[in-house]
Amino acid sequence: MIAVNYTGIKDSFEEYCDAAVHDCETVIVTRKHNENVVIMSESEYNNLIENLYVRSNKDDYQRLLTSINQLRTGKGIVRELFIDE
Repeated sequence: MIAVNYTGIKDSFEEYCDAAVHDCETVIVTRKHNENVVIMSESEYNNLIENLYVRSNKDDYQRLLTSINQLRTGKGIVRELFIDE
């Protein structure tokens, strides 16, 4: 995570954006009165939102964790998919 103040980011804005996109850095832009702003890549943002959605339903999330555990312990079942044309 990188923290930079508002005046400091103006001169190097492109560099901070590149760090967010290419290095998966989160950039905190500090401002007066703790009204800070976060810069992150769109892909990191989308991943965060997807994770929040997946975890929002406790029952569905628990089923997902159970399934992952079954695969890790060799209890997964391979099935062939058939596509109707």
